[in-house]
Amino acid sequence: MPAPTPPGRSSDLWRQGPVWTASDKPLAKFVARPLRDFLHVESSGSILLLGATIVALLWVNLPFDGWAAAYDRVWHTDIALHIGDFHIEESLQHWVNDGLMAIFFFVVGLEIKYELVHGDLRDPRTAALPIIAAFGGMVVPAAFYLVIAGGGDTGSGWGIPMATDIAFAVGVLGLLGRRIPSTARLFMLTLAIVDDIGAIVVIAVFYTADLALEWLALAVGLLVLMAALRIIRVWSIPVYAVLGVATWFAMLQSGVHATLAGVAIGLLTPAVALLRPAVAKEYALDALRDHDLDAEELHRMRFLLAESVPVVERLQSRLHPVSSYVVLPIFALANAGVHLGGGVLGEALTSTVALGIGVGLVLGKPVGIALACFLAVRLGLSRLPAGMSWSQVVGVGAVAGIGFTVSLFIAGLSFPGDQALTDDAKVGILVASVMAAVVGVIVLLLARGTEGAEEVASSRDADE
Repeated sequence: MPAPTPPGRSSDLWRQGPVWTASDKPLAKFVARPLRDFLHVESSGSILLLGATIVALLWVNLPFDGWAAAYDRVWHTDIALHIGDFHIEESLQHWVNDGLMAIFFFVVGLEIKYELVHGDLRDPRTAALPIIAAFGGMVVPAAFYLVIAGGGDTGSGWGIPMATDIAFAVGVLGLLGRRIPSTARLFMLTLAIVDDIGAIVVIAVFYTADLALEWLALAVGLLVLMAALRIIRVWSIPVYAVLGVATWFAMLQSGVHATLAGVAIGLLTPAVALLRPAVAKEYALDALRDHDLDAEELHRMRFLLAESVPVVERLQSRLHPVSSYVVLPIFALANAGVHLGGGVLGEALTSTVALGIGVGLVLGKPVGIALACFLAVRLGLSRLPAGMSWSQVVGVGAVAGIGFTVSLFIAGLSFPGDQALTDDAKVGILVASVMAAVVGVIVLLLARGTEGAEEVASSRDADE
């Protein structure tokens, strides 16, 4: 039975739907709605990231004249910004890595802030195990890398296998659905967030070029100004956006990687709402009592409703899709194009850099995470999450070996001026991330099967 036509609307107008995407037009029905549904799938960001990686690899390696050269030409095109005497010029790839990736790290900063105030990192007892696991999952892979790659020029890549790609790792677990307990996904998410904090510290401390102290002082001063504006309750997002861009530029000029400005600003973002929800509700009821809204009342209601939700949550909601569906795929497209022909793949896989990264991610991550968890539980510092087995800890540790995005990012900082070592590192990251995903999924599926068999055996024993 069709829904009744609302009063005041013609049946023809209502049949078309309140918005275009709800209509029966072919473009809305066969393109817009499927695309919208795809973007709401938990693993869709990982799928787009994987797709961009494949496109980059095909772009460079397909045997068509000029394609590989075109890739280099596109991403190494210089783009300059002139405003009066002000001048800044970078290649397109650097604009992506230093500029667009600041949005990704800003979202990471927002996620960390939310977890510290409202999430699992707020409770030390709940957070203890994934924090300890993340530490083990950073130290052991770095140690494996240094043992294999040694010191010197190759040794500077030790930070590469420390990273976990939160988008890919959580996406892989999402594909497994109910085959793994929700506590395992929560454990992975918390571990990956702590891993991000570790990667940020590593980038800031160990992968920073020569410091320009005056620019660094300006960046710190702008961050202090933002903190002071928060204290005096200046709540205008455009003001902070302008100060954020200025902080990013000062950080870029300082020698500290500019993307760290995004993390710092994310951590300064308020995680508590300006107003209580009851204030907005009371105003809305008063405004609607006469069944009419004027422009001023509508503006006021929007402000009150918005400020009843913490800025951290609002910005996460708006920027997470931008980060997942735009920034990370473009980053992969700009950085994953590695030439694999002419014996390059074979040479890369036998290099100590690629081998160190592969062993660090595929073996070091699960070993480090499982060992750290075992010690924490054995020493009474924490306990395994409910419903999670030791085999699932190993499986989650293996999935955490998907380093991809952050590993590629650190690889770009590790070997400045040595493109051969950078390419070796990228090949190692790509191969190791695929292997880690496959091994992790297999271990988790086997762990699920073992767990099911144990439940059946226990049930039979109980019946007897």
